[in-house]
Amino acid sequence: MIKVDPVSAAARPMSASSHASEQLTGTVRVPGDKSMSHRSLMFGALAIGETRIKGLLEGEDVMSTARIMRQLGATIEKNGEEWFVTGCGLGLLQEPQEPLDLGNSGTSARLLSGLIGGHHMTVTMFGDASLNSRPMGRVIKPLSDMGVQFLARDDDKLPLTMRGPQDVLACSYELPVASAQVKSAVLLCGLNARGETTVLEPEPTRDHTENMLRGFGAEVRVKFDEKGIKHSTIVGQPTLFGTQVVVPADISSAAFPMVAAAIVPGSQITLTDVGMNPLRTGILASLIDLGASIDVQNQREMAGEQIADLQVGWAPLTGCLIPADRASSQIDEYPVLAAAAACAEGTTRMEGLAELRVKESDRLDGICHMLREAGVEHRSGPDWLEVDGVGGDALVPGGGRVISALDHRRVMASLVLGLRCKTGLHVDDASPANTSFPIFFDLMRSLGGRISS
Repeated sequence: MIKVDPVSAAARPMSASSHASEQLTGTVRVPGDKSMSHRSLMFGALAIGETRIKGLLEGEDVMSTARIMRQLGATIEKNGEEWFVTGCGLGLLQEPQEPLDLGNSGTSARLLSGLIGGHHMTVTMFGDASLNSRPMGRVIKPLSDMGVQFLARDDDKLPLTMRGPQDVLACSYELPVASAQVKSAVLLCGLNARGETTVLEPEPTRDHTENMLRGFGAEVRVKFDEKGIKHSTIVGQPTLFGTQVVVPADISSAAFPMVAAAIVPGSQITLTDVGMNPLRTGILASLIDLGASIDVQNQREMAGEQIADLQVGWAPLTGCLIPADRASSQIDEYPVLAAAAACAEGTTRMEGLAELRVKESDRLDGICHMLREAGVEHRSGPDWLEVDGVGGDALVPGGGRVISALDHRRVMASLVLGLRCKTGLHVDDASPANTSFPIFFDLMRSLGGRISS
């Protein structure tokens, strides 16, 4: 039996505070897209030859993926501003000698379950306290149907051990809940299957896996049936070839300075090279519905992905309905969207939030906790949230202390909201921000945000 430490090494706790700020100004580029960064390293490891990556996010989550792909046999090095991956070839990953420490990375856990599960080897994975509390059942079910064997805790949580089959079974699987990570896990396992593996999505999710696998040489087909259900099909056992990947700025990270500029009077900022994949831009639609001043400029294509520069300025916000059908395109942005709602006139209602309950923490409860500590009136249910904002240029009371629960987006959303709090807002541990946005503090301060750590 393999013995693992159930908690990976964590960053040293770091308290932080933010306070009411004057106008934010400047032009900045947020770090590279986290979803694409993970995938570029993984797919490069499966490819023959060299993959060159520009703009890779160097946060803790992505660095966990880099470390793990090295354990699986890939060579990964950084030279200047570029990362270079020399892959093993599809089906030729090496069985690691030790359990894989995923840190806090839920993306790594789910995608690697499929990627590794498609190989005939035995691997144990674990993470930090937060990751070990997240359910894995939605991934385990379809992968088990494809022949992968799992040994997990009774509640389907990490640590878990998996053994890939000699012959992976192709399948057709309909997602019960919209999840790009579950979809990707199934497609990645299907890479090593004979025949075609198809994932059916009643509600389309982000399609970075499909787009990027095509760039590496896989045959991926996408169609919509007469009921509007999306079918994503991968043809198994392709030969993948190293390629060049340019990672755009992450719109999920851009959301934090974007909302900050939208709620601090007099602000005017520009965010450059932001990824504009249409399955990721729900946050723009929601902020515009609230009344935010957003100008999309210089739209263009870079390495197959749509990008643009975003000019964001303050304007009086007004509460609105943010519909459930927008949830999958902004699922990571609800914490900071709630901060915007707290500054809007009237009530904002957000629907379709059930997925927030199974993120790094119960994120819906975490949002409510943040609003309580900031003195913002709100109500919530199993999958909805209503926020009563202060409106105009009024300040939110603030003064409370937010518990981070090892959730990076709760940390950063709280510090953004604190920029409009009379008595500031405090976070017990801001170190989780390093998982996805390692330059968050420096970038926000460069724009004029009063954030101390």
